[in-house]
Amino acid sequence: MTPAQALYLYVNAFVDELVHAGLTDVCLAPGSRSAPLAYRLADHPGLKLWTHLDERSAAFFALGLARVQRRPVALVCTSGTAAANFLPAVVEAHLARVPLLVLTADRPPELRDTGAPQTIDQVRLYGGFAKWFVDMLLPEAAPDALRYARTIAGRAVAAAREAPAGVVHLNFPFREPLIPAPPDAPAADMARPGGRPYVSVAPGVRAPEPGAVAALAAELARTERGLILAGPQTDPAFPAAVTRLAAALGYPVLADPLSQTRCGPHISGPPDRRTIIDAYDAFLRHAPTVEALAPQVVLRFGAMPTSKPVLQYLQRYADTGQVLIDAGGAWQDAPRLAARVIQADPVLTCDALTASLPGVARVPPLPGGGSRGEGDDGPWLARWQAVDACAREAIARQVAAFAEPFEGRVFAELAECLPDGATVFASSSMPVRDLDTFFPASARRRLFLANRGANGIDGVVSSALGAAAAGAGPLALVIGDLALYHDLNGLLAAKRHGLSAIIILIHNDGGGIFSFLPQAAHPERFEQLFGAPHGLDFRPAAEMYGAAYRRPADWADFRRAVAEGAAGSGLTLIEVRTRRDSNVTMHREVWKAVAAALPA
Repeated sequence: MTPAQALYLYVNAFVDELVHAGLTDVCLAPGSRSAPLAYRLADHPGLKLWTHLDERSAAFFALGLARVQRRPVALVCTSGTAAANFLPAVVEAHLARVPLLVLTADRPPELRDTGAPQTIDQVRLYGGFAKWFVDMLLPEAAPDALRYARTIAGRAVAAAREAPAGVVHLNFPFREPLIPAPPDAPAADMARPGGRPYVSVAPGVRAPEPGAVAALAAELARTERGLILAGPQTDPAFPAAVTRLAAALGYPVLADPLSQTRCGPHISGPPDRRTIIDAYDAFLRHAPTVEALAPQVVLRFGAMPTSKPVLQYLQRYADTGQVLIDAGGAWQDAPRLAARVIQADPVLTCDALTASLPGVARVPPLPGGGSRGEGDDGPWLARWQAVDACAREAIARQVAAFAEPFEGRVFAELAECLPDGATVFASSSMPVRDLDTFFPASARRRLFLANRGANGIDGVVSSALGAAAAGAGPLALVIGDLALYHDLNGLLAAKRHGLSAIIILIHNDGGGIFSFLPQAAHPERFEQLFGAPHGLDFRPAAEMYGAAYRRPADWADFRRAVAEGAAGSGLTLIEVRTRRDSNVTMHREVWKAVAAALPA
C-alpha cells in the first residue's frame, strides 16, 4: 500500500467517525499542509463545509455556529501562524463554554525545530484554553492505527461537548504526499456495521444531590427576601425552569438578556404575576433603592451578569448567603461572593427545588394575618415589581425626549420592530451594556448573544454571521465602529455563503466606552490613547462586501430599514451616527431621570 493510500484510510476513518459522533459542520481556511483533512472533510456527505479565507474570521464564525447549535463545530487550518490566528476564538470558546474541535495540520516530527518553513511549535499551542490536546499519530493503515483514529475522533467530540463545554485541540503531523489516494481494492477501516459509532459516548448531566436540594428548599421556604440572578447561559430549558422556581418562592429574577430569560413566552401573563426584572441596571444605581431592597439570600445561575450596578449590589450585601448553581467544574465567581456552590445542572436544580417546596415546612403567618415577605411597603416581590416598572417608564420617557440620536435607543427600537423569533447579537464594549439597560422584557421570543467570555471586540462580525448560519434569525448585530473595523474580513462570509443579517453600526468615530471611564478626566492624552478616532467611512466597505447600506434620517426611517432588512435576504448595514460626548451626557440624564422617579 502506498503512503497516499495509507493517508486516505487513516484520515477517512477519522473524518467518518466525527460524523458518527454527531459532528455536522466544519469551518476551514485553505492551506497546503491541511490538504488531507480538507479533501476528506469536503467529500463526506454528512458534513457541511464552510470555507473562509481568514483564519481568525473562520474561528469566530465556528464559535457563533457552535454557540447557537450547542454542539461541537470543527475548525481546520494549515500549519504555522495559521493555527496561532485561532487563539482569540479559542480563548472565547473556553471562557464562554462553547464546544469547538480544533484540527491543526503540522509538519512531521523530523521537520520540527529545524527551520522548516511555515513551522512553529504547535504542541499544546493553546495551553490551558484547550480542555484536551492530542499530538496525533502519523498516518498509518494498520488496524491499530485506524482504531486509534476512530477512537480519538469519537472521544474528541464527546470531550468538547461535556460540561463544561470547551475546546479540544488535535494536531495532525502530515508527511508528503499530501493528496490522499483511495486504495486499489477495498480495505478494512475498522468501521462498525450499520454506521454505528466505533465508540458510542452517552452524554450525561449532573443532577443535584437530593439532600442538598431538600436542605436548600427548606431554607428558602423560610426566607422572605430572596433574589434570583440569571446570568449568561444558553440552555433553552432554563428560562421556564427558573421562572417556575421564582413564582413558587415569590422571588424576583434579575434577568440578564444573555440568560435568555429576559424575553419569551415563559413571562406571559399579567404584570403583577411576572417575576422578571429588567431595569435593574438603572435603579440599582440609586442608593436609597439599594438600601431598601436588601436580600437575605441570592441564588445565582450562569456567568456573572453584564451590569456593574448588579455586581456592586452583590458586593454591598456580600454577607448575604449567596448560592451559585453551576453544572461545570469551572469556578464562575470572579467577585468571590458565593457562600455555597452547587455543582449540578441548573435546570435539574430549579426543577428539584420547585418540586421540593410544597413538602417543606412553611413560615407561620405574620401577626395580623400578613403573608410571608410582607412589610410596610408590601410583599417583597411586589416592591421589586413596582421599582422596576417605575424605572422602565422613566427610561422610556427620557429616551423619547432626546433630540439627537441616542445609542441606547437602538435597543429600545429593536425590541419593538424585530419580528418574533429574532436574534440580537450585541458587540462587547458599550452595545452589550446598552442591551442590558434599554431592551425591555417581553413575551416575544428572542435569542440574545454576545462574546462575553473574554469580552473582546475581535471577531464579533464573524461570530454573529456564524450564529446566522446556524439558523438564528432574523439576526440583528449591534456593533461599534472599532469592533466592525477589527473584523471587516468577517463580512465576506455573508456573501460567500449566502447569509442574511442586519448589522447596525453605531458610529461615534472611536472607542465610546472610554468616555465613561476615569481616563476621560485627562483630556490632554485622551483622544490619542483612548478615544482612537479613525475617520473611516464604512459605506465603501459595505459595497465591497455586497451589503445594502442605509443611513436612516430619523427613528421612523430606522424602523423601516430594520423591517426591510429582516424581511429581505443578504446583508444590510444600517449606520447610526452618534457623538461620544453627547452619548455620555444622555446616559447620565437617563440615570438621573430614573433616580428622580424612584422613592427617596
